[in-house]
Parts: sequence; structure tokens; C-alpha cells
Amino acid sequence: MDDTELMAAVRRGDAQAVTTLLEARAAPDTVKDDGLPALCLAIAAYDATVARALVDGGADAGQPLPDGTTPLIRAIDGGSPAVVASVLGREPRLRLPEAEREHLLALARHWYQRGAEDELRSRTGRSGPVHRAQVMDTDYHHVTQLTLGGHTVRAGHGAILTDLEWAFRILTPVDALISRAVAQHDPDHVDWRSARWVLSERRSQETWSAVTVFRHDPDPERRRFVLDVLFAYLVWSSSRRNSYEEETAELLVAWISDGEDDPGVLAEVLWVLSETDYQELRVVGLLYRSHPDPRVRARVPDLLRGWATPHPPLVATARTALLVLAGDEDWGVRVQAGAVLVSENDGSSAFTEAVVGLLRDPVAEVRSGIAQAVADGAACPAAVADALLDLLDEEDFLTRLNAAYGLLRRDDPRTGDAIERLGALSRPGFEDDHRLSALWSWKWNRDHPSAADPAT
Repeated sequence: MDDTELMAAVRRGDAQAVTTLLEARAAPDTVKDDGLPALCLAIAAYDATVARALVDGGADAGQPLPDGTTPLIRAIDGGSPAVVASVLGREPRLRLPEAEREHLLALARHWYQRGAEDELRSRTGRSGPVHRAQVMDTDYHHVTQLTLGGHTVRAGHGAILTDLEWAFRILTPVDALISRAVAQHDPDHVDWRSARWVLSERRSQETWSAVTVFRHDPDPERRRFVLDVLFAYLVWSSSRRNSYEEETAELLVAWISDGEDDPGVLAEVLWVLSETDYQELRVVGLLYRSHPDPRVRARVPDLLRGWATPHPPLVATARTALLVLAGDEDWGVRVQAGAVLVSENDGSSAFTEAVVGLLRDPVAEVRSGIAQAVADGAACPAAVADALLDLLDEEDFLTRLNAAYGLLRRDDPRTGDAIERLGALSRPGFEDDHRLSALWSWKWNRDHPSAADPAT
């Protein structure tokens, strides 16, 4: 096989083609004219998906390069946690000698302690301005990318160090991990993500105790991080093993009882509590239905709904509170209350009128949010369907899409008109959208009745 095909696939970022070519016996360590393998090209491009495809296909991340480095060392220097994870491969603790593991840890620690900008200046010998840009390193987490004199690094070395320590089964002290997490003051930063992931995987009583003691920390950001770890314990796939669900609920109730003076943190306490099976969620929700901070009030509707099984009907006080919150001065609170009104609507005129009012709210975000709740919910009353029809003149496509889908789910006779008013059903970014697919199928079946009828 002509291995230039593999190099071309790497350059254009086509991971599927890379995998296909490797399965067809392309050489995974194909080198460019400069003597560097294809893996280094993916690393330099920050293409974690292609890098993983190459490593899974046999590329050697530890092969010596002309400058004395290796692809794995280059990945760490590059500062992308996602790329390092791809290049590191599976079970590195079992594959890599201890001396090599220590070298990789020392390199990541050096970058982190010195700082990416200072190290970049040292390596380039340049003193000019550094161009900074926030870039997504994973689908959900970002990092700062620094460019100086044509050289680029990402400042994700805190996450890289955390990930390497866990991969090598080094139990980093909890306080050190929390310090790394909050140093960037950003829950969406890769450093926060890695620390949360590692602590959520360390399901020992010792780690649990060391994490939860920080709920008393004077820094609200550290308290918020504790809540993020507790949430991960509850909802991530490994949560069925040592989930600490009962302990989490007890801790959060105690947290509320002791008092939380930061409204943002209090809102997060209520949010995590709503994910537990605590039997008195509605009682807690009613306590905060009139809280002065809208972030706290926005958490109340889910508490009033509760997650007990079987699902008990709303008591009168909870119904009244939801209706009041649906008219809250803050539009975000109205959206949260409306979503619960939709899910709990038993056909009562009060709930129906409130939902219709929210679908006609003067704030576009409220109309959009409630339209989505109606589209995702059970069959809606006729008055709600009429309000959905009015939304088909909205400028926002998602609002119109949810309105049309809501009518379809109700088997409303105006569904065909709604689809026509929605416009083209093929849109970039919506290729796998279940709502568009359902609308397309409905329209096709209407236009091809004989093909849709299995009896013909």
C-alpha cells in the first residue's frame, strides 16, 4: 500500500480513513520527509481523534525522534490533555517502565509549576507578545492556547499532570487536586475536569472524607468543586459502585441546615440534592420558593417535582408554589417552573393557563424553553397546542422546530401546516436530530400513503 494515503488522511483529520488504512496494513509509523512519524503530525495539529486512531492501530508513542524526544513527550509539551490521553494509550502503568513514567510526570509537573507562557518564552527565546485564545480541548472543556513566534502550546498541564498521576495509580493528595481544579476559576476548564474525574473514580471512604471536609472551606469555589464531585458520584456510570448516595443526601441536608451564605453555592447544593432519592425534597423546595436570589429559586421546581418512585401527586402547597414561580420576575426561574408544570400537568385549568402564558411570554428564551418542554412531554391540551401553532412565526429555528414536533406528537391535524411553515427539514448540524427525523417521516408517509400502508 502507498503510505502517502495514510499521511494525507492524517493531514485532513479523517480518523475513519486512518483506521481503514491501518486495517488494510498501512504502516502506522509512516514518516514524513522531515523524519517525523504521522503521529507527530496529529499531535502538532491537536487532533486527538486521529492520534488515538494511530495509536490504536499500532503507532509507537515512545519511539525516539531525531531531536531526542518521543511522540508522547511532544504531546505533553503541546499541553493538550485530550491529545496526551490519546497518545498515552491503554494501561500505560503496565506498559511503561518506571523511569519513563517518572520522566513524563516530571515533565508535566515542570510545565505546570513554571507556567505555559514562561516555558514557551524560554523554549523559543522570544520576548514579544503572546497571542492567547480559548479553545475547546474536548467537546465540553476548554483551555488557553498560547502562540509565540510560530510556536503554539496549550496551558493544560495541570490536567495532564492529574491524568498521568491517575493513569500511573499515584494517589495525589485531595487538597492538591482541589487546588489545581480551582486555580483557573473556571468549572469548564480542563484542570477542573480532570481533578473532578479522578476524585469521582477514587471511591474510598478516605477520599470521600477528604473531599467533603472542604464543604467548610471559606473559599466558595472550593465548596462548589465539592458539589461537582458529589454530583459526579451520583450520575456517572460507576456510581452504582460505592455511590455514597445516602451519605450525599445526608451531607447536603446538613449543609443546608448549617447555612450556606453564598447564593450560587446554595443553588448548587439544591441542584445536587435534587438528583438524590431524599424523601423530603419537596419540603426543602418549599423552604426556598421565595429566596431573594433567582439562582436559588430556579432550583426549587425540580425539588417540588421530586424523583420518588412511584411518583406522588403534587400537594396543594407545591402546586401553588409552582404557579407563583411561573410568574417570577426572573425569566430563568419561569422556564424551570414551566418545565415542571408541563411534566406535572394533570389537565387542570390553572396549569394549562400557566403553560399557555409562558408559551406567549414576552421573553424569547422563555417561549423557546417551554416549547422544548412541551415537545418532550406528554400529550398537551388543545389550548397548549394552539399556543404552539403561534410559535411557528418565531425567528428562532429551535423554537419553531419544537413547536412543530409538539403538534406532531399530539397528532394535531395542523401538523402538515406546521411542517410547511418550519421550512427545509435538512439543516447543517441537525442531521441526527430525532425531531426533524420524525417530521420528515410524517411528511413522507403523508405523501406516500401506499408505501406507508403495510397492507398494500
